[in-house]
Amino acid sequence: MPDATLDDAVIEPGQYDITAEEYHADPVPGGSLSSTGARLLLATCPAKYRWEQDHGRAATRAMEMGTAAHLAVLGVGPDLVRIDAENYRTKTARKKRDDARADGAVPLLADEYDRALAMADVLRRHPRASELFAPGGEAEQTFIWQDPDTGIWCRCRVDWLSDPDADRLRIVDYKTTASANPADLEAAIWRYAYHQQDPFYRDGVRAVLGREAEFTFVFQEKEPPYLVTVVQLPMDAVELGEARNARARLIFAECQSTGIWPDYGHDTHFISLPPWAADRDAKEYL
Repeated sequence: MPDATLDDAVIEPGQYDITAEEYHADPVPGGSLSSTGARLLLATCPAKYRWEQDHGRAATRAMEMGTAAHLAVLGVGPDLVRIDAENYRTKTARKKRDDARADGAVPLLADEYDRALAMADVLRRHPRASELFAPGGEAEQTFIWQDPDTGIWCRCRVDWLSDPDADRLRIVDYKTTASANPADLEAAIWRYAYHQQDPFYRDGVRAVLGREAEFTFVFQEKEPPYLVTVVQLPMDAVELGEARNARARLIFAECQSTGIWPDYGHDTHFISLPPWAADRDAKEYL
């Protein structure tokens, strides 16, 4: 069973049932690396990573819609507040929106609220997705562990963990997307480095529960008819993700030990055109 709370001064590896706010604030004294953080470290630079950890990200409409869909599907998360308006142009609608956010809730315009419920309904009628989210599992579980190679603390928040008493343990991650077409998802998985998330989460479950787990993505489109695609990654993609995670942990460990979070560098950068662009321009203009 997951622990209900975390001690502010002492942290132990384990499975915890904490709020999203507690998780994103990083409950580990001294800091820990999440899957999102590992991907950000490699996609940008340590300085930008450090800034986002210290200042957080401002909520966007897209983020709130994703949170709402998660709540409708998983049944766990902040309250949803339906704003009976078509937009936020009126002072009344804006006040209701701001009041909801101040209370820790997620404000949704009427059509957004109805859309979140419709998405959940479609997902529940999808044969494979509904099976993955079958009753008996646990939603929004936080895993905290210490990486054996670098000694840094890591954390992940699992959308859905199947019944822990079942023979096969399964991690399910739910994502909303513009297109659930498998051809489009291939590029999205690479762009957002979801092949890092897969092994990162499995590392956490293995470290805490001592069990291997399968990892499955459930992608759902945000516009009608809210199509659903279930995805598992091949081993070669997972191995690349593992290698990327190892690099991110090394960077995090170095920055954490030195207190230095480098930016892009102070020297002049000599930057060429992308090879495909240079080749296209050469054919057109030379």
